[in-house]
Amino acid sequence: MIFRRAALTSLSRPDPKGPLPDDAVLPEPQWFPDPGLCEASCFAASEGETEWFPAALIGSQAIARRLTGDATYVRRALDLMTTLTPDDYTSYMTRFYRDGLARFGDGWGFADIVTVLLALAETLRPKSYLEIGVRRGRSACAVAAAAPDCELALFDMWVANYAGMDNPGAAFVRDELKKVGHRGQAEFVDGNSHQTLPAYFARQPRKTFDIVTVDGDHTNLGAAQDIADVLPHVAVGGAIVFDDICHPKHPGLTDVWRRMVGESRRFSAWTYDDVGYGVGVAIRKA
Repeated sequence: MIFRRAALTSLSRPDPKGPLPDDAVLPEPQWFPDPGLCEASCFAASEGETEWFPAALIGSQAIARRLTGDATYVRRALDLMTTLTPDDYTSYMTRFYRDGLARFGDGWGFADIVTVLLALAETLRPKSYLEIGVRRGRSACAVAAAAPDCELALFDMWVANYAGMDNPGAAFVRDELKKVGHRGQAEFVDGNSHQTLPAYFARQPRKTFDIVTVDGDHTNLGAAQDIADVLPHVAVGGAIVFDDICHPKHPGLTDVWRRMVGESRRFSAWTYDDVGYGVGVAIRKA
């Protein structure tokens, strides 16, 4: 697969993590025909029957209503935090979830990457999941908890002291997955996603995933390239999740998400940016 990388230098001037310039050139995904279906979320016409609609039965707005209609997924996220090995972040999020529930109950409507993935995994019943940016495995465990037989492809550089906390590596994440009952295959791909993703898809150019999470490189250029690399490999009816879209230290990510996914006719996109650092969700329609 060939990607337009040479034209992207404008994204790194002057601040690769600052606001996205209006004239920034974004990478173009290399689409291919017949990407396959996420079976749990798609409708299949009978043999010889006209396909009047795109196959996807559910879009991002319906996912959002399921996610924020009550506090079900916040409570499930809280349960997940108490199941996994604690660190400073999980301790903080445990108190955050509990305080929000205590003050606002089912009307809180909070969403983050963990609640989103719990809702998506329950709804889409994924058979395959790809993640860029694994660290301690919380996001992967959210998917595995709801879809224990799901095949996982997990990409990370395992940067030491990431965000000021331990980044213990693949063996630790395997143990975390066991805690939530994961039974499927878990493949760990080590290295820079801008090299490992193209190499991975060069070996299997038509492989698709029911859910993809992009939570790795947070520069404008890096995030845009990760999105471009994975978008064609989201199955129809499947979902892509993009974290930290309103993080104050990464103001360009909102526009990267909007321009590459939110404005694409191939996707039904929803963005949560009410509180926290935000998260984007999109269901592939075509």
